[in-house]
Amino acid sequence: MCRIFAGQAPDTYESQTRSVRVGGHTTSIRLEAAFWNVLEELAAHQGMSLGKFVSHLHDEVLQLHGEVRNFASLLRCCCLIYRGDIPGAAVGPVAPGRLAQAGAQPSLAAAE
Repeated sequence: MCRIFAGQAPDTYESQTRSVRVGGHTTSIRLEAAFWNVLEELAAHQGMSLGKFVSHLHDEVLQLHGEVRNFASLLRCCCLIYRGDIPGAAVGPVAPGRLAQAGAQPSLAAAE
């Protein structure tokens, strides 16, 4: 079993820092390469650039909860939900518009 996890290519878990515009400000977010890959796929599936997706997601969380705590962790959990790896969450990959059905209001797809 350990070879499944330990045998992965080191570049998949290497940290990458990317600059994105969130709330009108440029900020840096550090995630593992594998998470950036999933986020790029998720954004493309929603018909958005990665930057636009991250910005819309941040705005939606702010609207729903009044604040955004630990945004990097939120992004990682979004990847797990998208992949269907969190029991009880949306089944992934999530179809465009399906995020709204999973409880995200307004939907990222509608934000286009």
